[in-house]
Amino acid sequence: MTTTNNSVKAQDVVASDNTSADDGLQRGMKSRHLQMIAFGSCIGTGLFLGSGASIQEAGPGVIAAYAIGGFIIFLIMRMLGEMAVEHPVAGSFSAYAREYIGPIAGFVTGWNWWFTTIVVGMLELTAAGTIMDFWFPGIPHWLTALVALVIVTAINLVHVGAFAEAEFWLSLIKVAALILMIVVGAAIVFGLTPEPALGLSNITEHGGFFPNGATGMLFSLVAVFFSFGGIISIGTAAGEAQDPAKSLPKAINNVIWRILIFYVGGISIIVLLAPWNELDTSTSPFVRALSTLGITAAATGLNLIVLVAAVSVFNTMTFSGARMLRDLSRGGQAPPFFNSVSAKGVPVRALLFNSLLMGSAVLLNFLFEGKILIVLLAIIVGAELISWSAIAIAHLNFRKRCPDAAFRAPLYPIANYLCLGFFALIVALMFTLPDYRTGAIVLPCWIVTLALIWLGKKRHDARNN
Repeated sequence: MTTTNNSVKAQDVVASDNTSADDGLQRGMKSRHLQMIAFGSCIGTGLFLGSGASIQEAGPGVIAAYAIGGFIIFLIMRMLGEMAVEHPVAGSFSAYAREYIGPIAGFVTGWNWWFTTIVVGMLELTAAGTIMDFWFPGIPHWLTALVALVIVTAINLVHVGAFAEAEFWLSLIKVAALILMIVVGAAIVFGLTPEPALGLSNITEHGGFFPNGATGMLFSLVAVFFSFGGIISIGTAAGEAQDPAKSLPKAINNVIWRILIFYVGGISIIVLLAPWNELDTSTSPFVRALSTLGITAAATGLNLIVLVAAVSVFNTMTFSGARMLRDLSRGGQAPPFFNSVSAKGVPVRALLFNSLLMGSAVLLNFLFEGKILIVLLAIIVGAELISWSAIAIAHLNFRKRCPDAAFRAPLYPIANYLCLGFFALIVALMFTLPDYRTGAIVLPCWIVTLALIWLGKKRHDARNN
């Protein structure tokens, strides 16, 4: 197998089950941590808060949009899972792009995911302030962002086990709350409570299932895909998971059930509980639906869960971004300064650098309070499309080199081309939607910028060698 100096050889990226993972990182993440993080990674601001935008576009037809998007993401996760079982490294899809597409692809993919974690972290900090408005509208958003930043950074500085344990409980809380919301909502819809059954009136009236037509459902896919972004962060946890050959397939296979229960099930309950045209984008549609029914106490409790979800995703992005930056440094694609790991297996320098950048959200919320959420969301969608596309392309070449992989993704290679075509459709839709046009314009500029930086670095290295 031919490789370059910056490429990651298969035998180098496979870590042992119980020893240090990547020259200093430690396999301190237990199976229960990985499973719950896998469950919780798909439940964040995109579902609890951002789903309001997709409901406005599609009405009840958003259910179909989540089902379609969920199928595409499941295919991508199986591709990622197949490569991660063979090569369980913290660099995840960046390392796979570097090995199975080329060094420049690894550079672009790695720095893009690092950028994604920073911007998502900024968005979650911003969302936390918006969520706190439910109780304390007088508290400035920047103060809420600052408190969350300090707490989560401190947790991640301790040890991978501290991150994993914190994320286990945060994920458990939001998973349990969402399941309870679905169960109680179903009981209200079907008349299993003292109140009369709501039935299907909210999806048959108010314009029907597709009040804005098929185009409305199509346009809603852009916001829907933002909701799925956190799922692939499980790939960067592979490098610090115990017994990845067993725990990863189980976590990846459960993705389809998480999509059906949390996304399709959760959104279905929301549009059944309240008229879709009464759910705006200023608050969580989950909270608004309960408030519309007069269940104020439950709405208050659920808003607390939405806050937990925002902190949870920020926690995951803090962890994932530091590991990606450290992997880039380890692969010679970032300054060696970030390759340092503490005695407890924490990439402290990468972690603190990322936290400093994400902390810029504190300043932005101070200067532009209430104005940066949609801009960040549009940029994130574009960045996520790069990561997903890299996984699909890398998997095409991976399967050619490793035709007998133990955990095989279905429908190869049709699924790969189907996913890539779908991502191209999302980019086209972004150009037609004013709120997302910024992300569509930034996307090619960002790729070209990263490619030029890589070429400049390559020439610099060639002159110095």
